[in-house]
Amino acid sequence: MRDMAGATRRVIRRLLRRPYWDPPHPSWVVRRWPGLAGMWGATLFFWLSLTPSLVPRPWYLQGVIGGITAAIGYAIGALLWWLLRLALGWALRRTWRLPSRVRARAWLAYYVLSVGMTIAALSWSADAQRTLRRLQEMPETLTWHSMMIALMAIAICWALVALARAVRLATRKLIRLLGRYVPRPLAIGAGLLISATVVTVGTRDVIFERGVIDIAAHFAEGTDEGTKDGIVQSGSRYVSGSPRSLVRWDDLGYEGRNFTGSSLSPGEITAVTRRPAKQPIRVYVGQESADGFTARAKLAVRELERTGAFDRDVLAIAGTTGRGWVNSTDAEPLEFLHGGNTAIVAVQYSYLPSWVSFLVDKEQAGRANRALVKAVRERWLQDPPSRRPKLLVFGESLGAYGIEAAFDGPGDLLAKVDGALLAGPPNFSPIRRELTRERDPGSPVWRPVYDKGRNFRFAQWPRKDLARPGPWAKTWKRPRVVYLQNASDAIVWWSPDLALNRPEWLRDPVGPDVTGAVDWFPFVTFWQTTVDMAVSYGVDAPHGHRYGNGSVEGWLAVARPHGWTATDTARLRHHMALREAPY
Repeated sequence: MRDMAGATRRVIRRLLRRPYWDPPHPSWVVRRWPGLAGMWGATLFFWLSLTPSLVPRPWYLQGVIGGITAAIGYAIGALLWWLLRLALGWALRRTWRLPSRVRARAWLAYYVLSVGMTIAALSWSADAQRTLRRLQEMPETLTWHSMMIALMAIAICWALVALARAVRLATRKLIRLLGRYVPRPLAIGAGLLISATVVTVGTRDVIFERGVIDIAAHFAEGTDEGTKDGIVQSGSRYVSGSPRSLVRWDDLGYEGRNFTGSSLSPGEITAVTRRPAKQPIRVYVGQESADGFTARAKLAVRELERTGAFDRDVLAIAGTTGRGWVNSTDAEPLEFLHGGNTAIVAVQYSYLPSWVSFLVDKEQAGRANRALVKAVRERWLQDPPSRRPKLLVFGESLGAYGIEAAFDGPGDLLAKVDGALLAGPPNFSPIRRELTRERDPGSPVWRPVYDKGRNFRFAQWPRKDLARPGPWAKTWKRPRVVYLQNASDAIVWWSPDLALNRPEWLRDPVGPDVTGAVDWFPFVTFWQTTVDMAVSYGVDAPHGHRYGNGSVEGWLAVARPHGWTATDTARLRHHMALREAPY
């Protein structure tokens, strides 16, 4: 027992004198003890990653964010320490190293402080998440596996650090090889350039585009050939894909079949409005229906003519997302309001999932919608003004961007349509960005007022927000454009600029459903908001990227029919709240 106790004491004294491990040879790059400055950077960034963001996030995604940001912090800390040693070595004219005793005590201090402060940070983070859940009307109960968060973050961080060290080792060997044939300065420059090119091309072209994107596209293409359970081909001549349609049912794509196959009947509309109704027209052109955006737009116009769409009271152009989705929660209220005397037209521009289109395919959304708007307006203008239907546009998320990209600015939009309803537009949406940038002084970025609210208004709670900044009859002119925009919607606020620049949406006052504990940190906020986009559907409307039945109030503001009463509105709200979305 005495020998064991003595051996234990000797081990402890040895660890206290040297609480780290030095590699046996300087050439060891991958298998070496982490740097102290890098560890402090990693730990600090991990703590920062625990701060709340726009929407509550599950513990496992917190582990992912923590690991990625810790790896970034490690790189920054290691780089700063290297620069400091370089500067001191130059000033002292010799290689400078931290004395062994100081280094040992610094490591011991790190062990004690990092463990205690990490436990405190994880506990504070759980409380902040509960506060955010309360703000967004979610149950405060929260499963926050602190130990698992820490372990996941450590594993991801060290996997990334090991990968970076492997690249560094390969670069060293490449420089050594090149040094046999060319002068060393040239070998270093060429080696670094080749290494950077391989990493960049490999990450972007091989792993992302030919790996992640190709796999997602393969599965998406298979899905596009299917149809949601319960959706069947319509026999109505007013719907694309029917036996009398110019567009084949099989060519509509997954979302096109869902949209046309779930068209409301006159009886369903009458049951809600208690008024006579018509069969709504739904025109949809799939990606396989014609080659190219212009050809699809022309086919859509011919299909509108076939169904008699230009004789309806309302003609609406819908912007689609990703693989062609049209939100039924946006389409149906318009059809109920106007008793089915409507026509909605949309085209599919891609079969990729929305998140893939968001990253690599968004320009196609703009080109497809620009071609459709141009073709529909050219035909619409052929009728006398007294006989034309109201021309409206609407879209959600990437569909909102597609609609905006079809116009050359706010003035062009107002000049060419009779109204618009756009929900959750991404940060890169051009018209929304201009409206936000040129907003009236004093209005916050998350609820901007443009030109005193004369034609454009933003809302999170439409019944309340659309009445700002003044009474509709006096200050809100036509045509009207309504934006449904949640202050906590990460898709609205995400931008690569978040990595290095503090965003306006974090300036006081922050949005009504955003906790004041949210703050900006370089790189950290970018990854937090990136993950927020993935979980922004996990909250209830009107929070995150959920807009619920806000389109009822939006359409009432944009295109309220004559004779529509408050009682009618209450019935429609009640129906939309209880109905089950068809797809």
